[in-house]
Amino acid sequence: MAVEEAAKLTSTEDQTGDVTSKSNPRIHGGDDGEDELEEGEIVGQDDSASSKQSTAIVHQPHPLEHSWTFWFDNPSAKSKQAAWGSSIRPIYTFATVEEFWSIYNNIHHPSKLAVGADFHCFKYKIEPKWEDPVCANGGKWTVTLTRGKSDTSWLYTLLAMIGEQFDHGDEICGAVVNVRGKQEKISIWTKNASNEAAQVSIGKQWKEFLDYNDTIGFIFHEDAKMLERAAKNKYVV
Repeated sequence: MAVEEAAKLTSTEDQTGDVTSKSNPRIHGGDDGEDELEEGEIVGQDDSASSKQSTAIVHQPHPLEHSWTFWFDNPSAKSKQAAWGSSIRPIYTFATVEEFWSIYNNIHHPSKLAVGADFHCFKYKIEPKWEDPVCANGGKWTVTLTRGKSDTSWLYTLLAMIGEQFDHGDEICGAVVNVRGKQEKISIWTKNASNEAAQVSIGKQWKEFLDYNDTIGFIFHEDAKMLERAAKNKYVV
């Protein structure tokens, strides 16, 4: 599966979240300088060779096609009187593979978040709100999972998005995981809800990446705003 391969590749780059260069044991000299020279050894060559080796292993980051921002909606900051989305705050913006893993490996995954929390990952400068101009005419695909079972699907969704695995990736605004009492929902938000071909393609590919077998539906944001929970799916895959 494409996302599994991406996960293995990127996690190999920086599984610990440490974005600094690792020391190379070949560069560290184990001698204390007191050992006698072996026959044929050239004095004074080690420093030059070490310098060249050090230069050769300078850490090079792996840039992503887009920058992305993590947003968090803290359930304790929400109130019934506040406007929807007013408690959402940007957490961190990343632009490289290494930055992604350094953040991901040091934050709580969905199964560890408090009930009521919403955690978003959206393209830079796109806010996870219906009112954002890029999102306004869009909609969302949603998968539903048992409480505490969304961690892997959330990671695969992130890797598919930031790794540009979707054929219509330009249509994607971002994704959100909603943690609730008995279930967790992951949604992918898109730009142009009326572009049925693009939306259906995204939905089908997403199910393949997640190995998700149940039917999923796509709801227009306009319908969700007017009808709330009564909004009906316009597309299903």
